Amino acid sequence: MADKLHFSLVSPQRELFSGEVDQVDAPGSEGDFGVLAGHAPFMTTLKEGQVVVRNGGQITVFDLKGGFADVTPEGLTILAEHAEEAAA
Repeated sequence: MADKLHFSLVSPQRELFSGEVDQVDAPGSEGDFGVLAGHAPFMTTLKEGQVVVRNGGQITVFDLKGGFADVTPEGLTILAEHAEEAAA
């Protein structure tokens, strides 16, 4: 089994997502990026766009309006200015 990435997405209102996933793609202010388990630590600001969470065959998409992303050895945390699950 491949390593999993712990991912948390938090907005001012509530935590929208927390769990183990395969990959997260996010809209960085200096370019979009993807994070897998074991990624090098970094922190960046986020622009408006979509956060795509991939786990197994499932894809979950969140609309994001700015915030911060923090990648640590423990995983990825996104602190969003505003976020909501995208309409299917």
